[in-house]
Order: sequence, then structure tokens, then C-alpha cells
Amino acid sequence: MAVLIKRRVLLGGALAVAFCGAAFAQDYPTRPITLVVPYAAGGGNDVMARIVAEKMSKSLGQQIVIENKGGAGGSIATRQVAKAAADGYTLGLGGTGTLAINPTLYPNVGYDPRKDFAPVGLIATSALVVLVNNDVPAKTIPELIALAKKEPGKLTYASAGVGSGIHLGAELFATMADIKLTHIPYKGSSPALTDLLGGHVAIYFSSLPPALALIKEGKVRALGVTGPKRSPLLPDLPTVAEAGPLPGYEAVLHYGIVAPAGTPQPIVDKLAGAMKAAMADADVREKIAQDGAEVMAMTPVEYAADIDREETKWSKVVKLSGAQLE
Repeated sequence: MAVLIKRRVLLGGALAVAFCGAAFAQDYPTRPITLVVPYAAGGGNDVMARIVAEKMSKSLGQQIVIENKGGAGGSIATRQVAKAAADGYTLGLGGTGTLAINPTLYPNVGYDPRKDFAPVGLIATSALVVLVNNDVPAKTIPELIALAKKEPGKLTYASAGVGSGIHLGAELFATMADIKLTHIPYKGSSPALTDLLGGHVAIYFSSLPPALALIKEGKVRALGVTGPKRSPLLPDLPTVAEAGPLPGYEAVLHYGIVAPAGTPQPIVDKLAGAMKAAMADADVREKIAQDGAEVMAMTPVEYAADIDREETKWSKVVKLSGAQLE
């Protein structure tokens, strides 16, 4: 009898919580929502967040305010989101760096990408493009691999910093191609591209927007894109996987929105619905495409699975690269 009563009490409590969550979500949101972007204003991540937030604001009837907060590769702001009140009023822009790379890169990142967040949905995916300076004789991915094998370690590649998606995309390439490249890290993409143009480094895995004009003007040579399919912005350029003997190679960056774990499911569902509507908007899709990315909408469940797959993949690359920070 006591066990039965206890079960009834627990069931009643669970139903009460569910009812309160649903009732709360019915009125939600009643004030502005903060979307924490874990990088400085003006970058590709920030632009993407603002495009989506603007459209979601109209669906939700409340403004989504962007709060930029950089530091430690985005992990400081992501930790802030993980520890925020689970009421739907603090969201975070999640990405490959913060949710798939940083948990292994940093010894005490302060959050668990699987346990500390309620995924809302994926926004987009963005491939990189493999660039070489014009002094490098390789004109294709196979030729680049052959050149690297001929003189192990002589070819240098730039990155936007240790542990960045650009760094690890190149490391994955070197591992799968069984070649030795020398890493030259920079503090951001601009100085890395500058030194590529100047011939100080041989290779750079660049995001698409800053690379397009340089490719068109013949200032650098593009050998392949790192996504699973060709980019609409460079339709004649093959993927690395199809151009070279690297089946299965893929290095893309994913961007999505997460809430703190424990956020009531009805609120997550309401946010996901607003996201879905935003992703279906032609203007949003066009603006994201102009930023070199491709819309890849996902449900909360699908995004949770994506976070799991990406963290599993990139944690291995971080360990293989020796990029783990002390």
C-alpha cells in the first residue's frame, strides 16, 4: 500500500510539473530572449545568429537580443549558457568548436555537450576550401598529397589558431592522407590568409566568404572543398573526397541553437517551431548562403544526435593532433 501511494505521489508530481511547463510555455515568451553568441561581433557566426534571431523574433512576438561574448574559443560563453536559468530566456549559439572540439581541447571546459544543454535545432553547415599559394606546384588534391609525401614536413599550413575547426580539418586531412604537414597557427583568419598570399605558408583551409574573391582573382589556387558535396558558390570545384583518394573525408562546421538542460519541453518545442519557420524563409536561406553556409534544419532530437556524432568524431581528431591544451 505504501509503495502504491508513493508511486501515485511521484506520478502526480510528474504530471504537475508537465502541466506547469505546458502552461508556462503557453504564455512564453513574455519578455526579450537573450541569444549568447560565443564570439566577437561581425564574424560569420555572429551574422548567422542575427539573421535567424531576427526572423524568430517575429514568430515569437518578442525580440531575441544578441549578446556577444568571446574567450577561450567560445567555451566561456557556452559555460554561461549551460549554467543559466532553464526558462527559455537564455539561449546559446552552439557550434562544432564549442560542442564538439572544446570539451576535449580544454581540460576543464566546464560543461558536458550531451548533458548540459537542451538542443533546439541546427541552423546550417559550412564547408571549408583548401587553398594553396601560387608558388605551390600542386594543382589537385592528389598532387598535393604526392608533394607532401615526397618531402614530409616541408609543406606548411596555416590555421586560425590551435584547436580551431580550420586546424583540425587540416589535421584530419593529413591523417587520412598519411602525410606530414607543419602547422603554423595564427591569431585569426585574416593574418593566416595574408601570409598565404605572401607565400609564407603553403596551405590554408579557409572558410568560403573571404576566399571567393581571392580565387576569382587568381591570387590563390583552390584544390577542393571539405564538405560532402560541391559548394553552390564553387560548383566546378570538386570535394576533397572525390578529388583525391580520401573516401569519407569531410570537415564541416555546424551551427545551431541550444538552451540550458532542464528547459521545459513545451518551450523547446515552441523555439524549435520558430526556428523551423525561419529556416524555411527564402530570405533567410539566401542570406545564409551568401555567408558561405547551407541551411540544414534539424529537430531537437536530430540535433542532439548530431552533437553526439560530431563530438565523437572531433574528439578523436583533437587527441590525434596533440592539440589538447594544458
